[in-house]
Amino acid sequence: MYRSGESLAFYEKVFKLALPIAAQSMITIGVNMLDTMMVGKLGDNPLSATSLANSFISVYQIFCMGLGMGASVLVSRYWGMKQYEKNEDVRHQAGIALRQTVSLMLRLTIILATIFAAATLVMPGLIMRTYISNPDVIEQGVIYFRYSIVTYFFLGVSLVTTIALRSVGQVLFPLFVSIGAFVVNFSMNYMFIFGKFGAPRMGIAGAALGTLIARIFECTFIIGYLLIYDKKIYFRVKDFFMNTGSLIREYIRISIPVLISDGILAIGNNSVAMVIGHLGEAFTSANAITSVTQQLSTVVISGVSQAGAIVTGITLGEGDREKTQKQGYKFFRLGLVLGLMSAAFIVAYSDWIIGFYDKVSPEAVSIAKELMLAISLIIVFQGTNSIMTKGVLRGGGDTRILMLADNIFLWILAIPLGILAGFVFKLSAFWIYIFLKSDQIVKTFWAFLRLRSGKWIKKISTGNDVKRG
Repeated sequence: MYRSGESLAFYEKVFKLALPIAAQSMITIGVNMLDTMMVGKLGDNPLSATSLANSFISVYQIFCMGLGMGASVLVSRYWGMKQYEKNEDVRHQAGIALRQTVSLMLRLTIILATIFAAATLVMPGLIMRTYISNPDVIEQGVIYFRYSIVTYFFLGVSLVTTIALRSVGQVLFPLFVSIGAFVVNFSMNYMFIFGKFGAPRMGIAGAALGTLIARIFECTFIIGYLLIYDKKIYFRVKDFFMNTGSLIREYIRISIPVLISDGILAIGNNSVAMVIGHLGEAFTSANAITSVTQQLSTVVISGVSQAGAIVTGITLGEGDREKTQKQGYKFFRLGLVLGLMSAAFIVAYSDWIIGFYDKVSPEAVSIAKELMLAISLIIVFQGTNSIMTKGVLRGGGDTRILMLADNIFLWILAIPLGILAGFVFKLSAFWIYIFLKSDQIVKTFWAFLRLRSGKWIKKISTGNDVKRG
């Protein structure tokens, strides 16, 4: 066991990373919550359309998170080597591999943005029809999509770059940029949704336009910092075109399973949204209300998850496997505590949050209350396994097994049970949600067993046959 001084140093290190990440996530969620509340003033259909259109955009975001977090596994490990390795040749190779990783990450993000932008441009109506059959909601969603096409590029680049900066301990600047983006988003939404300060009243289109302007603001500052001021990764414009051939195999081995895992998980979560969408407009509106609350209650968990991946990668970069294993158990206990705290937050504030949505139907409010109760139960398990699977185990390089586990539990267990609960047995909203999220419960027990096995700690190469961990 750690001595008390070592434990204190560990928690200090974790929360120095986690709290700015959590604060940034809270700001992002706050923007989404304000969007939802503002659009909610327009009625059920605009609220449902915005929620479902953003479900598709969230698929892209999760793919980008997969690209960014996959690269983060390598970036944090190489950063650990560059800082702590005594062999000068290893440190030099780690620095090159660090920039190669960022270059590959940015290239893949731009390709991914192009694919999603093209899909949104060519078939917005078809995308909306996969979620809901109501023609009014579909029409509103198509309007929202028209203003979102360019957003993919700015959103993706700023998101993955932020993750790379966090992986080398640079968490404060992205936080300050998010604060600025929050102010821009709120101001632009208020202007264009309701037609204030001489701007045209655009309704749902105004929400999309406000978000686009905020994303441009955010991306400009984040990418500018990386290319001009950053001295840790030291990535410059010319490095985007650098030869990455020596690292491609290692990047694919570690990062691509994360992309696939998070991508298929995004499709799975979208399938959950499709199930909910076909349960009716009231259920869809209720889910839009509760999803923001769920995100808000897990911001610290999300921050600790990302900190877990970073701390694990850096510790393994130092070459200390035993310390890494001990840290894993501490992260598991921390996840359980944070999950319980999140559940308490939801129970305490759910009625207050639902009360903001005074224009939605009484049926939607009733369903939202049931969903809040279900979320408060699931969040205990989700918080714990998220810190393990998206943090510690991923930081250890165990990405291939995590990819399999995520998809087996989601597609073979959770989604079939959710469909049966909603369409065959016609259960209440509470039980439909519990079954749709049953994978979170099972993954918690699996993650603990995987941690105990020690098999999750993998070797990682710089691409030049120099390995650590």
